[in-house]
Amino acid sequence: MDMVNADRRRDDRREADLAHCSLKEARDLLLEEFRLTSIPSEVVDASSSLGRVLASDVTSSRNVPHYTASAVDGYAVDASRTAGATPATPVKLPCDAYRWVNTGMAIEDADSVIMVEDTSLLPGGTLQVFKSLTQGENVRAVGEDVMSGQVLAFEGDRVTPALVSLFLCAGLAGIDVRKRPKTIFIPTGNEIVDKTRWLSGETIPAGIVVDSNSEFVRAKFVEWGFCLDVHPILPDEPEILKAAILEAVKSYDVVLVSAGSAKGKRDHSAEAFRELGALLFRYVRMKPGRPVMAAKIDGKPVICIPGFPMSCVVTLWSLVYPVLKAISGEKLEDDYLSDSIGTEASTTASFLVQHSSPPGVAEWVRVKLASVGRELFCWPLGAGASVLWALAESDGIVFIEENSLEFTKGSPVEVMLTKKVDFSRRLLFQGSDDPAIQLLISFVRKRGMDFVIRAVGSMGGLAALAREEAHFAAAHLLDPSDGSYNDRYVEHFASGRNWRRKLVFYREQGLIVARGNPKRIRKFEDLASGAVVFENRQPGAGTRVLLDYMLKSNGLAATAVKGYKRQSITHMEAANKVASGVADVTLGIKAAADALSLDFVPVAREPYELVFSEDFESHPAASALMDALCSEAWRDAVMRMGGYEWP
Repeated sequence: MDMVNADRRRDDRREADLAHCSLKEARDLLLEEFRLTSIPSEVVDASSSLGRVLASDVTSSRNVPHYTASAVDGYAVDASRTAGATPATPVKLPCDAYRWVNTGMAIEDADSVIMVEDTSLLPGGTLQVFKSLTQGENVRAVGEDVMSGQVLAFEGDRVTPALVSLFLCAGLAGIDVRKRPKTIFIPTGNEIVDKTRWLSGETIPAGIVVDSNSEFVRAKFVEWGFCLDVHPILPDEPEILKAAILEAVKSYDVVLVSAGSAKGKRDHSAEAFRELGALLFRYVRMKPGRPVMAAKIDGKPVICIPGFPMSCVVTLWSLVYPVLKAISGEKLEDDYLSDSIGTEASTTASFLVQHSSPPGVAEWVRVKLASVGRELFCWPLGAGASVLWALAESDGIVFIEENSLEFTKGSPVEVMLTKKVDFSRRLLFQGSDDPAIQLLISFVRKRGMDFVIRAVGSMGGLAALAREEAHFAAAHLLDPSDGSYNDRYVEHFASGRNWRRKLVFYREQGLIVARGNPKRIRKFEDLASGAVVFENRQPGAGTRVLLDYMLKSNGLAATAVKGYKRQSITHMEAANKVASGVADVTLGIKAAADALSLDFVPVAREPYELVFSEDFESHPAASALMDALCSEAWRDAVMRMGGYEWP
């Protein structure tokens, strides 16, 4: 027993030494361990070599061109016979002193070619020449492009389209390239199901999720040009996992295991890695992606990728891609992240909000961008390890090094752009959330423009407009003093500037409750019964202002409402809390209730207005927005949502 405990303590110390290394340390360790990994080469047809890595230098087997050829359309002549020719003093050549040639034709019995535009053909066939030539002018000599025996590309180079064409011209039928490393991805977990079952229409019990990671990994490997096989899903059984890994390292160059790297009761990957090989590291100081782990088993890299989707994504970018490049014999460039992520370009933008990163942790931040005036802004979309929507919606990635902590509002950051965006044609909307405005995006895009939305509440939108951090805002702010909407608030934030307002529609606000209204919630007094849980909106939201007014009007204290401090950012988010049973009731618009088949108790009819500065109309996308707002197609779509009236 003492021996067992000693071994365990030794393993614990070793694991502690391996734990929580930096991202750079983890990457460098993988590259050091596997950069000399030998993968046999193969000879492929030149036309099939695109994107492959050369296993040896490639040498031409023939001259290109292999004959003396004309470089232009014109007449083959001896240069000496054109001496002294000018437009003023042309030289005349008899019929036997020249020969017509097209571009690429062989040149025989001549040493130069005069372009047709520098000549004139006289009656009888005499050629009048207006330019004096030098020997070899407009002629491609043998081997001018490539000489026989010339090295065309070197070991380790990636084959480009230009090289494919060059190989063919140089007479090369077969090209020696490195075999692509074979990789297998092994998803594990009792909680995941494959896409076939997920899409079958059967009722999926709580706690079960689709294996989306396999689909992302598969797509990423296609994008990178590497080979991948996906293993059937394995249950959380350590012996089954170990057997699968041992079988995989026999046939594959790289083995990826999904999930099981944390310290939960069903996380067995660390145990399997320790038993089967040498654990290289466990846990990396990055967010998301911390629970990543790697081992060397039978000489092969085996990487355990965290199960949360975004953690899976950043592990692929930062650790799996470098390993694949190293085994492929390719040099890993300093900007490898641009290639692994698939960025179109990079740019510098200013954080629109304050952002804090954990100390000593490298962070991957998904951002959206928009340009207002002369300033390009970016803002985070979501920090969760499982938030795939934020990755799909983002315009780019901000990689924050582990020694960076606090980014104040306005701090410049480098953004790796994952989409092509013309920021001059994009509008930034900040203000009150409404699904009808979300719907408007596609109608603006059909008109060649774009706009993006930040749901920050009515007051937040007006404040952003005042700070010149938005092109337009939306508000539905009730003035408790007289029952009007927006007037006092717009006047306050405009501070004497000439802001314009456009009434878009009226919409119904009310209490959103579960279908059938099981808690019998009919009025605001019911919110203070202690028997219901309320889902509130953020301070500054017009719906929050309305709630506070209604509570006060009914003599109710906010502290009497169970859940008053809970906050959802959008109407749909709040309504989803009711639909999922997390809350019993929320205050929101009828369209959100209808979308989720919830019951609705009407409370108020309110105007929803767009607010913008006087120079808004000069923006290239302004007319597209206004045209979309007036379109019958958009209005019809809005009316089908329910709860709206046109002014």
